[in-house]
Amino acid sequence: MKNSNWFIGIDLGTGSCKSVVVDEEARVLGFDSVEYSGLQAQDRWQEQDPKELLKAAVFSAKGAVAASEVRPEKCGGLSIGGALHSVLALDGHGDPLTGVITWADGRAVEQSSALKGQPIAKQLYQETGCPVHGMYPLYKVLWLRDKGPDVFKKAWRYVSAKEYVFARLTGEYLVDYCLAAGSAFLHTRTLRWNPMCLELAGIREDQLSTPCSPLTVHRGLNPEFSDVIGIREEVPVVVGSSDAANSNLGAGAVHPWQATCMVGTSGAFRVISPHPILDEKARSWCYAVDQGHWLVGGAINNGGVALSWLRDCLNQALSPLSPGQSLTFDDVMALAGAAKPGAGGVICLPFFAGERSPNYNLNARALFFGMTLDHGARHMARALLEGIAFRFRSLKEVLVDVGVDVRQILASGGFTKSPLWLQVMADALDRELMIPAWGDTSALGAAFWPLLSAAGEEALEKAGDFVKPVETCRPNPENVQIYNRIYPVFVQLYQSLEKSFDDVSELQKTLKR
Repeated sequence: MKNSNWFIGIDLGTGSCKSVVVDEEARVLGFDSVEYSGLQAQDRWQEQDPKELLKAAVFSAKGAVAASEVRPEKCGGLSIGGALHSVLALDGHGDPLTGVITWADGRAVEQSSALKGQPIAKQLYQETGCPVHGMYPLYKVLWLRDKGPDVFKKAWRYVSAKEYVFARLTGEYLVDYCLAAGSAFLHTRTLRWNPMCLELAGIREDQLSTPCSPLTVHRGLNPEFSDVIGIREEVPVVVGSSDAANSNLGAGAVHPWQATCMVGTSGAFRVISPHPILDEKARSWCYAVDQGHWLVGGAINNGGVALSWLRDCLNQALSPLSPGQSLTFDDVMALAGAAKPGAGGVICLPFFAGERSPNYNLNARALFFGMTLDHGARHMARALLEGIAFRFRSLKEVLVDVGVDVRQILASGGFTKSPLWLQVMADALDRELMIPAWGDTSALGAAFWPLLSAAGEEALEKAGDFVKPVETCRPNPENVQIYNRIYPVFVQLYQSLEKSFDDVSELQKTLKR
């Protein structure tokens, strides 16, 4: 067994919980992942079982510790990261009244749409850094007030998935500034709960957790969970941050000129800035990380989830023909690789789960445009990858518009395992992509907070010393020219269909599937 101090980061993602153990040099010693399923009560609802998330956090941590072959008493700290924009209601005993309503949940579109275009919308963005959009917990609480009054009346507290797990592990309700900012309840400059937002939702300040620095330390774990994980009860539990901020840390993108291009279930393009940056058109968001850093960028709903949709569609078609056989992600990538750049003129608007930045339209729908009898599955697969990459191009353009000097782009997330997807992204962005050695950057970044805390470091920039890119994906000039021709058509397609998206969304509410 290793005799040096070690640290563990837990990342509560959308489809799984990942845990990573690192040593004092930030070298990965062990890793484990536990998947969990989503709950869907109705169309456009996306919920998770909070107890399942807690179990996944504990057992992924246990697996990572076991894989590391470390001495339990040498654990120097633990931190939990979590996906932004989730919320669940708890009763007075701390038990769930709802499932975890995730970022992908679209039930609050009515509540957010009612505020769009009103003077309060601009004020909300200026004070919270959050565009008016139904993904934010503020609007989901509004939905509960309007559509679930019994739950709303019983609710003692509203928390994110991470807060729920943290409270179960430690007995304390704390929330890091970044997760708090991603609720649309936090004032992005004062770092306190915004009275205007509380009044709008009809809730009290004491119904939310205490916002705090990501380096805040709680001493001790519930012995029930420390025993399972295999660490001492007295271990420092560092509050840490959101999966978004952690992804930047884990990729080494800690300076204002370094952006991360992250593709997992969803996707994001973001920088860490030493000051808040807001967009006059509210196309980007701005979330506090700590007292001196803000996460600025945009996120898309459709990353790996869109690829999953295509894989599942193909498998449904193949299952009667090839019982017991199914296509994998690698098979879909091979399909995409069989088509030339530009997908033979097929363009995909990849809005299978609505969309966030920069248009913030939950009613956006997916489209394959330009199909002829000469096109097939390989063109659809290629166009899907290119469509996702074009959305990242839109995000990059917004950051440049608001004055961010993007000099370096670091890749993170599951797409770093695919040379083809990396190449498509580099070509669409017309920029080099730097690839770190460890692609699961959110879990790795979560482990950096207890490491920084133990070292007495208060500046998150120190995390940049832990990560060095190991590979570079450079754009292909010929492909860049092709994508420069397609991208304006891609943008025009979206603009021409905005009204139709709303009409189709209304139709889908009444038509059986």
